[in-house]
Amino acid sequence: MLTLEQKNILVTGAAGQIGTDLTTTLREKFGNQNVVAMGHKTPMPKDIAEGGPCVMSDVTDIEGYRKIVVDYQIDTVYHLAAILSATGESKPQLCYDVNLNGLYNVLEVAKDNGQRLFCPSSIAVFGHGTPLENTPQETVLKPTTMYGVTKVAGELLCDYYFHKYGVDVRGIRYPGLISWKTRPTGGTTDYAVEIYYEAVLNNKYECFVRADTKLPMMYMPDAIKGTLDLMDAPLENLKHHSDFNFAGMSFSAQELADCIATRMPDFECTFNPDSRQAIADSWPDSIDDSAASKEWGWKPSYDLEKMSDDMLENLKRKLG
Repeated sequence: MLTLEQKNILVTGAAGQIGTDLTTTLREKFGNQNVVAMGHKTPMPKDIAEGGPCVMSDVTDIEGYRKIVVDYQIDTVYHLAAILSATGESKPQLCYDVNLNGLYNVLEVAKDNGQRLFCPSSIAVFGHGTPLENTPQETVLKPTTMYGVTKVAGELLCDYYFHKYGVDVRGIRYPGLISWKTRPTGGTTDYAVEIYYEAVLNNKYECFVRADTKLPMMYMPDAIKGTLDLMDAPLENLKHHSDFNFAGMSFSAQELADCIATRMPDFECTFNPDSRQAIADSWPDSIDDSAASKEWGWKPSYDLEKMSDDMLENLKRKLG
């Protein structure tokens, strides 16, 4: 697949769960000095901070953001800075400001500077009326969270900038993402990462959703590969742009716990649903990502078993 030119890259939200993995991968591919990691309040991980250029700024400050783009001559932006679902429900105004006003600023600067953008969406765009099984690419979008509302509006805004101004902006609807490098915060699917950490650290975990809660998930290496593959895809191959369904695997919280228990027989998981259960109940069980497969060749490599082997091996090494 022909790689579209990316010389100077900016990753916003580089200290987050996706950002840390993506920044590392981009630096390996394009060179450490060619990938700028941008954070806001969360301290940058040591390997990111020492591995290449880093800046601290705020996407809601358009002039500060524009200065970074100009100073580093940025041609490609992976815009990951966002307030996630659970935090967004406790701070809806902040969620709106960062997720929509921040995105608007990024799009405006891209329009003025001829940049290419990756702006992810989420399964949070779905809601009441959306088919829960094999959710189609084109379907009802009625989210029940501020995070979901901002992601629906964000998809439409990105497509508007593509059609109105010719900004090459692309995005995928991430499912729940699972990784061992960085623990997520503020998301509804965080239990699927916390359970591995707690299994290794304490051999037990109290899950904040019901045992039968089934959601689409993906292992981070697949998410990073899919992100880069989409950005490498020839523009003429894409009928969609900012709203690709994106799937890896689906499993219930109980199936996840059982999978870990087969590898750690003394592991115990209990279930005590909290306010995040209602959010999880509004999201699909599984996703139809045939459009991504057809338009840019998407295919996941990890299932629950393979992912669990890798997660536990890496966490045991990381956590001692």
